[in-house]
Amino acid sequence: MPDTRDATATPGPSGETPLHRAIGPKLLVLFIIGDILGTGIYATTGSVAGKIGGALWLPFVIGFAVALLTAASYAELVGKYPRAAGAALYTQRAFNVPFLTFIVAFMVMCSGLSSASAAARAFAGDYLGELVDVPPTLIAILFVLALAALNLRGVSESVKTNVVLTVIELTGLLIIISIGVYAVFAGEGDPGRLTQIDTAGGTGYAVLTGVMGATALGFFAFVGFEDSVNMAEETVDPSRTFPKALFIGVCVTGTIYVLVALVSSLLVDFRVLEGSSGPLLEVVKAGGVSFPPELFAVIALFAVSNSALINIMMASRLCYGMANERILPRFMGKVLPVRRTPVVGIVFVSLLAVVLVSTGEIEGLGDTTSFLLLCVFAIVNVAVLVLRRDRVEHEHFRTPTALPVVGAIAAGLLASPLADRETDVYVRAGVLVLLGIVLWAVNRIALGAAARRR
Repeated sequence: MPDTRDATATPGPSGETPLHRAIGPKLLVLFIIGDILGTGIYATTGSVAGKIGGALWLPFVIGFAVALLTAASYAELVGKYPRAAGAALYTQRAFNVPFLTFIVAFMVMCSGLSSASAAARAFAGDYLGELVDVPPTLIAILFVLALAALNLRGVSESVKTNVVLTVIELTGLLIIISIGVYAVFAGEGDPGRLTQIDTAGGTGYAVLTGVMGATALGFFAFVGFEDSVNMAEETVDPSRTFPKALFIGVCVTGTIYVLVALVSSLLVDFRVLEGSSGPLLEVVKAGGVSFPPELFAVIALFAVSNSALINIMMASRLCYGMANERILPRFMGKVLPVRRTPVVGIVFVSLLAVVLVSTGEIEGLGDTTSFLLLCVFAIVNVAVLVLRRDRVEHEHFRTPTALPVVGAIAAGLLASPLADRETDVYVRAGVLVLLGIVLWAVNRIALGAAARRR
């Protein structure tokens, strides 16, 4: 059988080494599920409970709906433009404003890095603390560096590792759901908690903002599907493969999240969940089932490892895609000739992740991730409507017009101050965007100097 890898791969920014199309339909579905599952549900469930009370399931239901709306827009866009740059590519094609394109791309990159950093923090938190007593910051940094090395090894190795970790983290969540089923039949738990909304103030406005704040933070559990579009150049037949894979991935994870939230609230008081960086471990201990907490802690560690692995992988591919589009310097798209991985992108994003790990905690980093991506999702939902005027020759998925309209409004509301998030989230996001503006200016100066030399 002839080798068709080079024939189907897209050339790199210098027309040299292309990326390797190694991801088929089944692997892509598992990749998306693994990308969404992980840190959000394993580490921030308690923080979401602290914002809303016993009705923990409600933010996850709303987040599920918003994720589906935006996934529909991504499904149309990746089918039309199967390239690695994702939201940055769609923004540039829709609005043709290079500065806006750069800021969107930078926000997506920072969201991936803050998500990976939150995962690293979660890895070094209560779950690891169930097994050993170690310095959390040092462990988190070493953890990021180890994942960077795996990414350099190759996309096939990284994606296959993702498959193994996805199966493990799915097993952990199914254990939580099974414990809940057992508890229901055994008459355990308090069903009355499921309708309790406990927000600061108690007024109608406070309830609204409390629910929105919990949803915005809980949305961190759903992020990840947007990362997968950056693997378009490493996927076989992406225009046909991606739409179905995206919807399957979001629906599977959304259903699991709602069930896990119901079980968590049923068995554990929201104040106990709020006080733990390993909230699902509290569910295991309260479930009345002889399941070793240490074993579940190991499963949770694999789960958050998967989140960090994929986010570092995606951020590095975004660097590669932006270099291809000349949004970042061309050297950012350099690919290792033998391993065919974006070496400069991997090193760059891993160093940034180490910095974030050293300066933030799980909830703040998770909320920052959600805020940045909700802003991007609002833009992407508008972009899919603007790009309806751009026709392409190949067939692709087309989402009903109403979905991106509602998706843009929902994402905008959850990103607004109505979501009652902490001030430090806006500060952290603002500093990151400011850093992006500085980098944009430096890049423009460098491009101008190069043009004058020519």
